[in-house]
Amino acid sequence: MATATMTARDRMATNTPQRRTAPRTIVNVGEAERFASVLGGGALALFGLARGDLAGLLAAAVGGSLAYRGATGYCHLYGALGVNTAEPRGPAASIPADQGVKVTKAVTINRSADELYRYWRNLENLPRFMRHLESVKETGSRSHWVAKGPLGTKVEWDAEIHNEKPGELIAWRSLEGSEVDTAGAVHFSPATGGRGTAVRVVLKYDPPAGKLGAVIAKLFGQAPEQQIMEDLRNFKQLMEAGEVPTTRGQPSGRGRD
Repeated sequence: MATATMTARDRMATNTPQRRTAPRTIVNVGEAERFASVLGGGALALFGLARGDLAGLLAAAVGGSLAYRGATGYCHLYGALGVNTAEPRGPAASIPADQGVKVTKAVTINRSADELYRYWRNLENLPRFMRHLESVKETGSRSHWVAKGPLGTKVEWDAEIHNEKPGELIAWRSLEGSEVDTAGAVHFSPATGGRGTAVRVVLKYDPPAGKLGAVIAKLFGQAPEQQIMEDLRNFKQLMEAGEVPTTRGQPSGRGRD
């Protein structure tokens, strides 16, 4: 009898729904990323809902996910990769290199390498043909960059030139603690057939909100691949024709070396 009673009791316990305990909250997103995620995600969600079409609903879904990431401080992608940017940055806690964005683009310009190098080396010339840059100010060996972001926002960082070869190479990188972790280089080499100079740009950066920041940029039509290619076309036009075609009255820039 006791055995039968125990069996029935066990059967009841087995069939009774178990109360699930809420999983322990894990924070693996740093404060700066959380702020950027909430700000960018909220703006993107509002933008998508205002559109009301299929693309807008997709943008709203991405924005909501991004805002949730910032509000909770947990990123499923980071969790899967074992990344935790909420912890102090160090060799073991740094984001893997493959999470950044790398772009390589090239163009041939009918000008000498020395001439192109001199113009580019004056970093304050860059906003003349890089439309996403608002300004670059040089202060000695360092420079302060201001770029245009989505929805009228601005991103600023300080950089330094860490390698250069006159007429051949200019390489720069952002300083530690900047809003954007970025590095880039521009190479000048003779084009085949004596057709001027091949200009190749290699750019690497980690968006402020990680990969999701890059997704937001692309949704707003600011994919880095398109930006760099457009910048190089503008540079070619500026150096060959003396001006960049625009409706905003872009000034001719051949005079500043």
